[in-house]
Amino acid sequence: MHNMSMVSLQEIVDAFNLKVIYSAKNLDDIMISVADVTRPGLQLAGYFKHFGPDRIQIIGNMEISYLSSLSEKEQNKRLSHLMASGIPCLILSRHHEASNAMLYTAEKYSVPLIQTHETTSSFYASLVKYLNVELAPRTSIHGVLVEVFGEGVLITGDSGVGKSETALELVKRGHRLIADDLVEVRRVSDTTLVGRAPEIIRHLLEIRGLGIVDVKELYGVSSVKQQENINVIINLELWQEGKFYSRLGNEDETTAVLGIDVPSLTIPIRPGRNLAIIVEVAAINHRQKMMGYNATNALADRVFHSREPEEKKKQEPKYRNE
Repeated sequence: MHNMSMVSLQEIVDAFNLKVIYSAKNLDDIMISVADVTRPGLQLAGYFKHFGPDRIQIIGNMEISYLSSLSEKEQNKRLSHLMASGIPCLILSRHHEASNAMLYTAEKYSVPLIQTHETTSSFYASLVKYLNVELAPRTSIHGVLVEVFGEGVLITGDSGVGKSETALELVKRGHRLIADDLVEVRRVSDTTLVGRAPEIIRHLLEIRGLGIVDVKELYGVSSVKQQENINVIINLELWQEGKFYSRLGNEDETTAVLGIDVPSLTIPIRPGRNLAIIVEVAAINHRQKMMGYNATNALADRVFHSREPEEKKKQEPKYRNE
């Protein structure tokens, strides 16, 4: 089960350290639900077809220059059409000051006016990226997410199978913890999943018999990470006698998460198996496959070429004509 989220305007103001010029409403009550952002140049010229009034509006040099070329009466008219459409806010880039027409129409239609020092294109790109993450479809998965050699590895399995212990050993080996027990997964694009920990359990690991440990405090800030892409899923399960487990790894298994097929492996657990090393090798092997090298295919090629001389001998005539 997954859902769409919303982010308040106050969260955006805090995230980008924006200055609120005017607001008649509590910004915590203004919720943004779409990741698209608009520069309303055409709308200021009077064209509103296909306009999305639920989007954040950003104006920069071009829009300010256009409005400055108009009389104050005409500015009021153009801005009134924009403000009356129900936009959540109007953000001025490059430290542009709000004109009298902006202040008047913003107050009339209760539209917050906000200011940023960033350039229009830079702020636009940063805001869209932020909203794509915050508003992405999401779900929660019981498991552990770690970064191993730059690859995001989601470790799943039944409770008590050893997920957290494996993560702790990986941290001791220099890798980084993102989330333990519960992983919040967001689909930020058609091909990318990002995982992070719920804030209340961030940086914490639960080790049975030992209790809760704070990985950041024990091993330093370099041992944790806020979020990471999910590149491969490793499912740990207790060894089941009679069950077939792949020895060559030539089956391309995937697990569907939020509509994206993620490469996955099932690792059976038996006494004596070093799971941390297996996870490390799985991460490296996944990266090799993404770069075009597959050890199983390489072995198959070797076997095929080793049989070629024997096949040629069989095809040669027994007697030669002299």
